[in-house]
Amino acid sequence: MFQIDIMSRIPVYEQLIRQTEKFILLGVLKEGDKLPSVRQLSAELSINPNTIQKAFTELDRRGIIFSVNGRGNFVADKALEVSRRSAFSDIKDQIKDFALAGISRTELHEYIDEIYDEMGDKS
Repeated sequence: MFQIDIMSRIPVYEQLIRQTEKFILLGVLKEGDKLPSVRQLSAELSINPNTIQKAFTELDRRGIIFSVNGRGNFVADKALEVSRRSAFSDIKDQIKDFALAGISRTELHEYIDEIYDEMGDKS
């Protein structure tokens, strides 16, 4: 499920956080789902368990997951809502960058419409 790009400039723990949020937004992970254990992910991805724990700790701090002692980590009830807010925050920063680069609102709307059309959503 999770994949790490060792050539990326994005830290591994942040890649795990982003992928978890993406899986929640896509419905791959749903409220109450159990996440793989730190040990399991460490073995699968060949990364330090402390790195995985750092990602899980941050996801817990954000309210996306919660831990149950002795049972593991689970997707929180409001994970989808929190992940959507995070996605909107990210896109807000990107839109500011587009505006600074001289991309007009009309161009941006056209591009967004094009993406939605490619995905089959005509709304």
